[in-house]
Order: sequence, then C-alpha cells, then structure tokens
Amino acid sequence: MQGLQAHLQKELQQAGGWLGFERFMELALYAPGLGYYANGSTKFGTLPQGTRGKDGSVQGAGSDFVTAPEMTALFGYALAAQVAQALQATGTFEIWEFGAGTGVLALQLLTALKAMGQRVDRYTIVDLSESLKKRQRHTLQAHLDVVHWAPALPDTLQGVVLGNEVLDAMPVQLLARSQGQWSERGVALQDGAWTWADRPTALTPPLDIDGPHDYVTEIHPQAEAFIRTLGERLQRGALFFLDYGFPEAEYYHPQRHMGTVMCHRAHQADGNPLEAVGLKDITAHVNFTGIAVAAQDAGLGVLGYTTQAHFLMNCGLVELMQNASLPERVAAQKLILEHEMGELFKVIGLVKGSVFEAMGFAQGDRTHRL
Repeated sequence: MQGLQAHLQKELQQAGGWLGFERFMELALYAPGLGYYANGSTKFGTLPQGTRGKDGSVQGAGSDFVTAPEMTALFGYALAAQVAQALQATGTFEIWEFGAGTGVLALQLLTALKAMGQRVDRYTIVDLSESLKKRQRHTLQAHLDVVHWAPALPDTLQGVVLGNEVLDAMPVQLLARSQGQWSERGVALQDGAWTWADRPTALTPPLDIDGPHDYVTEIHPQAEAFIRTLGERLQRGALFFLDYGFPEAEYYHPQRHMGTVMCHRAHQADGNPLEAVGLKDITAHVNFTGIAVAAQDAGLGVLGYTTQAHFLMNCGLVELMQNASLPERVAAQKLILEHEMGELFKVIGLVKGSVFEAMGFAQGDRTHRL
C-alpha cells in the first residue's frame, strides 16, 4: 500500500507532523482508490485469505470478516418483518441502506418483502466503495428495476433507513488520560514507522472516568453528526442501526481502560491500527447513548434499543429457524447466542413522525439504559 503510505505522509506533513487519529482512520479506510474500503480487496465473506479445500485448492479470493447477512439469509428475512411494519407505519415505500457490503442483505430483504406482498418502489444504496458497488450490482441482478445507487446523502429523503455494521466504521477521536490529564491521541512518523503521539486537549469523554489510572477511549463526532444529518433530512420514516457497542455508562466504565478500537484482517482481530495500514479494517464500538441523543437533537424519536438476540427473535427468527436446514439453524444460532453475536450486538430504532410500537423491541427493550 505504498500509494496510501505516501498519501498519509503528505497529509501528515501538511498538518505539521501530527495527525489526529480521526483523520488517520478516515484516510486509512476511505482515501479515494487507496483506503481499505476504497480499494479492490475482498472484505466480506466466510473464508479467510488462503483457505484451502479438501483437494488443496484455494477456496475463493479470501476475506477479512463476515457480517450477519453473509452468515445466513435468515438474518435478512427476520429483519424484513420489521422493515415491512415500518414501511406500513410510516406510509412510505422506499428503503435506504448505508454501507451495503456485498448487497446480500438487500437481496434478502427484497426477496422476503416480495414474498410478503410488501410494496417497495425504490431501494437506494449509499456506498463509498466502487468495488463493492460492482459486487452489489452482481448480487442484485434480479432487482435492478428498484435498486439504485446514490453517491451521497440527498437533501431530503423518506422511507426506512438501514445500517448494519455501519456506525462502527465511522472514524473516531481517541482520547488518552495520563497522570490525570487528557490528551488527544494522534499519530506521527518515527524512523519511517507510524507511532502514537499525544497532544493536550480540552476534549473529554461525555462521562467522568472514576479513578486515577491511565485511560484510553473514543468519542464519536462523525457518527453522531451522521445521525443528526439523517434526522434533519428525513421527512418521514424510520431508521434501524445494528452494530456492536454499549450504552454510555458501560462504554466509559472505569475498567474499559484500553478503548475499543479493533482491526480485522483474514478473520483475525488485533488492536494495532498503525500496522498494515489500508490492508485491514479499523473499527470502534458504538456509544448508543450518543446516537440516541444526536437523534433526539435532530427531531427523531426513539422506537427502542435492545440486543440483537431480542430484536431478531421478536421479528420471528426462531420461527424461521424451525423450517430451515441444519446448517442454517446453526448459523442463525450464532446471531442470538449470548457468547456469539446475540449480546454484544445491539439494535436501535428511530423514527421521524408518529412513534409506533416496533415489533423488534416488543420484548427486552433497554431504552431506559441509554
């Protein structure tokens, strides 16, 4: 990734030799044609790079991580029940998906909604990656009459807005406390290698962190600004975001002293975003309290907040599993088991217009914990 390295070094030089982590993460992931999500590498899939079959042949191009829709179509079929209810409750016939990956979730939703007899006039995907857009078009060949791509968020929109593992990929600012003083953590170059570099700042986490110990954490101005923009531009509709994260009190717990930034490559996780830059995903957990506050600031109501397990079961996943094959049932269990994705992943529902009783939050709603 020499091109990305040169681009980052130029940006660093222009910034005076210090680059805030938020900007570093943004370029590492999204620099046009160079960043992780802007280059042509395979990201999504069930097989890591170099996986070989029983005959010794390499099985596909490899991937870095797998998301719920790639694990089982039952994820999309369950989510479709909530989408259908939201379309009916808001009187809209459009769906907007941000960061659609390979397009497989869109395929699952459109297939299920058609089987339900639910009208969908337009399904718009907003994605920055040209290589992923190509994969999406291939995946969605049968639905190109309703699927469209938008290069950016329009001035106004309506309908049901979806984001599965989107908020975690939005750049974050890193804050570090040492000897009781807060600094913003950025990066610099030392002997040709990226290294951490801290600068004093007036920024602090939204909650006081008890104890005198050193502490590293994140704040999420870009994700919260994204939600506020959606709230301002959405005329009528509902929004559902599924991601891993915590409410504020858990996010900024004194024991969570190393922050949540993680990297993913070839189905392996590590905590060093300064290595293999551009070759791996960089993420941070979502502060769902901050998302809810940003939504309310922009005139959105909160429909609910719960674990992925409760949400999917409320939407009929268990019933869907009863008629599925054994491999499908095994995959679907990973979506709801507490030690897999069921507890760590959360779902927040938002609405512009009249609040309705969204089925996904019928049991296990945790809005009071936000």
